[in-house]
Amino acid sequence: MARVALVKSEGTNDPVIQEIFGRVTRHEGAVPNHFYVEMNFPEFFKAKLGATRILWQLGELSIPEIQHVGIAVSKANGCAYCTGAFCTILNYGLQTDEAYVRDFVSGGVDVVQDQRLKTILTFALKVNADPRAVTDADIAALRGIGLTDKGVVQLVHMVSDFAAYNRLNLALQTDYDYQDMWRQVAFGWERRPGEPEGDNTRGVRR
Repeated sequence: MARVALVKSEGTNDPVIQEIFGRVTRHEGAVPNHFYVEMNFPEFFKAKLGATRILWQLGELSIPEIQHVGIAVSKANGCAYCTGAFCTILNYGLQTDEAYVRDFVSGGVDVVQDQRLKTILTFALKVNADPRAVTDADIAALRGIGLTDKGVVQLVHMVSDFAAYNRLNLALQTDYDYQDMWRQVAFGWERRPGEPEGDNTRGVRR
């Protein structure tokens, strides 16, 4: 159970929050519990989601590339909640084949064939693990796949943004409400006796 209230305010008249809820429903099939956790601080929730939207839409990384980074960083940080979220967006929101998403969340960078994506993910995981270990050669590799300085800065911010969501959901134990499959594949998770199932309608076309 989450350590803070889930503020389910779908009836809010705030147009910014209404737009956020509508957008996430299109990407994920429903408003996730993580957003209801964030609604305990709605002023920051709006600002934070606004910044995340800029990162996703106005940089040089594609939306599928961003979701791959989100999955890789979240798995590296041990956050089943965020891993499930970004798997859902990649599979359900972006119509990526489920078998591919399963292979990626299970095998990570090693299963990626596209060199641009592999370079992005390798850099992102290095920044996440130890940003001081980044070298000039790492930056040159990003430029070699077409990123300018704007894209490099975007990618570093992206890693930080995902890690911030990881910390929030881990520290506050946000109730998992994605397909159980994603955390099973990523972490070998097994449901404990009495623990409710995740929402198995997410990422599934009816």
